Amino acid sequence: QVQLVESGGGLVQPGGSLRLSCAASGRIFGLIAMGWYRQAPGKEREFVAGVSSGGVKNYADFALGRFILSRDNAKNTVYLQMNSLKPEDTAVYSCYSGRSRDYWGQGTQVTVSS
Repeated sequence: QVQLVESGGGLVQPGGSLRLSCAASGRIFGLIAMGWYRQAPGKEREFVAGVSSGGVKNYADFALGRFILSRDNAKNTVYLQMNSLKPEDTAVYSCYSGRSRDYWGQGTQVTVSS
C-alpha cells in the first residue's frame, strides 16, 4: 500500500499563490510517478500536472506558465506551486501516485475568490 498525504490548500484572492504538497509513504520501491488532478463541482476531473519516475514533467495547458511541479526525491514528495490563480482554478486538488494512478490522496480544497 501507498499512502498519500496532501496539504497546502485554502482560500486565496485572484492573482495570489498557493503551494500544495503531497507526501507518499508505505510500500514504495524507488521513485514512482506522482502528480495532481483537480475537480470542480459539476465538472469532470481533469489532469493538472505530473512527473514520471524518470523525472519527465507534463502540464495541462491551463497550468503551463502558471503552475510549477517539483519533486523532493528523498522525501517522496511532490509540490505544486500555483501562481496567478484565477477563480476558475477553484477545485478539489487530488494527488496520485503510480504510472496508472494506482493511489490517491484525500484531496485538498483550493478556493480562489475575492
